[in-house]
Amino acid sequence: MGTSTTIITMATIMGDEKRKPKARRPREGGDPALSSCLGKALDAPPSRGMTDGPALYRLMAWLSPSFPVGAFSYSSGVEWAVEANDITDAQTLKSWLSVMLTEGGGACDAILFAHAHRAVAENDDKALHAVAELAAAFAPSKERHLETTAQGNAFVEATRAAWGCDAIEHLKTIWNGPVAYPVAVAVASAGHGIALEPALAAYLQAVAANWVSAGVRLIPLGQSDGQRVLAALEPAVTATVQRTLTATLDDLGSSAIRADLASARHETQYTRLFRS
Repeated sequence: MGTSTTIITMATIMGDEKRKPKARRPREGGDPALSSCLGKALDAPPSRGMTDGPALYRLMAWLSPSFPVGAFSYSSGVEWAVEANDITDAQTLKSWLSVMLTEGGGACDAILFAHAHRAVAENDDKALHAVAELAAAFAPSKERHLETTAQGNAFVEATRAAWGCDAIEHLKTIWNGPVAYPVAVAVASAGHGIALEPALAAYLQAVAANWVSAGVRLIPLGQSDGQRVLAALEPAVTATVQRTLTATLDDLGSSAIRADLASARHETQYTRLFRS
C-alpha cells in the first residue's frame, strides 16, 4: 500500500471527470468565499461527493501525523493493556486493535462520523447539533472524553486557519460545546464536498495507525512489525466502513469492554507515557 497515511488507493479516490455531479449551491445567507470550501460541495447523495485529486490531498493533509491535533500523545488505553500484559507482541496488538475497530471505540466513532457527514451534506442543523452533542457525551471514561474532544477542537481550529469552509464555521454557530474528533473530521470532509465512504475509511485508517504507533513504542515492536499489524487491520477497517454506511445512531454501543476498562484504568496507572 505504500507509505500514504490513508488506505485509499488512487483508483478509489480518482473519479471520472465525466461523472462528476454539478456543484451544490452555497448555503443561503452564507459567505460565498467560505461556501466554496476551497472546492465546491457537490449535489450528490449523502454517501457520495468529490472523489478527485483534491479530495485525496486534503484527506492526506488532515489525517497526517503532522496535522496539529496531538494524536501522538494518546493511546486509547493501549498503554494500560500493555502494562496489564493483555498486549505483549504484534499478534496480541493486532487482535486488540481489531476488536476496537469493529466492536469498540472505532466502530462508535465511525457511526458518529457518518451521521455528522450526512447532516452537513443535507444541511440538517438539528441533526448535526444532535450528533455533536451525543458524540461529546458518548465517551466511556474521562480520558477518552479528553482524547476525542481535545483532538476534535484542535482539528477545528487548524482547519479553520488553513482550510476554512462554511461548514466548519456553521458548526461553531449551532454547537458551542466541545467537538468530538470524528465529528470535526466529518464536518470538514462534507464541507469540502468529499464523499463519505473514502473520508470515513481514511479517518479509521489514521486512528488505527496512531494506535499501532502507540503499541510500537510501548511493547516495544520494530517498525516492520508495526507495518505488518497495520496491514493486517485493513479488513477490519473495510468491514467497519461498510457496516457503518447503513448503521443508525441506535447501533451505537461497544462490545470491547476490556478496552473501555483500559481507558478508565489508565487514569490511575502509576507510570504513563500517554494521556490516555
